Amino acid sequence: MSYEFNADEILKMAEQIERNGVRFYRKAAEGLQDTRVRTLLLDLATWEEGHEKVFSAMRANLTEDERQPAVFDPENESTLYLRSMADGHIFDVRQDPTTLLTGKETLEEILRLAIGQEKDSIIFYLGLKEFTPKPQGKEKIEGVIREEMKHIAYLNKEISALRQEHA
Repeated sequence: MSYEFNADEILKMAEQIERNGVRFYRKAAEGLQDTRVRTLLLDLATWEEGHEKVFSAMRANLTEDERQPAVFDPENESTLYLRSMADGHIFDVRQDPTTLLTGKETLEEILRLAIGQEKDSIIFYLGLKEFTPKPQGKEKIEGVIREEMKHIAYLNKEISALRQEHA
């Protein structure tokens, strides 16, 4: 099967990743007794909404030329990467991440699942940068990557705090 991706399609995938993140964090926050962790998860959901808006605005500002596949890739590496993405081998943007939550997870398990989601997003966005023709578009994606990395740092900090509470 052959895949050809343009910037519009890739940015649509990025928007879906962020919508998935919002749903995941809101679902994870439901029913939590620990208000600190609940607030953290809801804050992360809000940040993911902001990321979706960044990608939506980037997509709205694409020119007709930018909507065409325009990546020089003689070794076909980018296409292979995105094919893996589309097939769900890296992670499936079409999968509802809330299905990962049973409601029986510990706070630490929820936070670890969230870290995994953030890492998957970063991997995708690093690939996305290669398909972004404008320097300012790459800068926006780098900004989102930095924020996703901050999310991981916050989540790790909360895991450490939970461990200290239970020590």
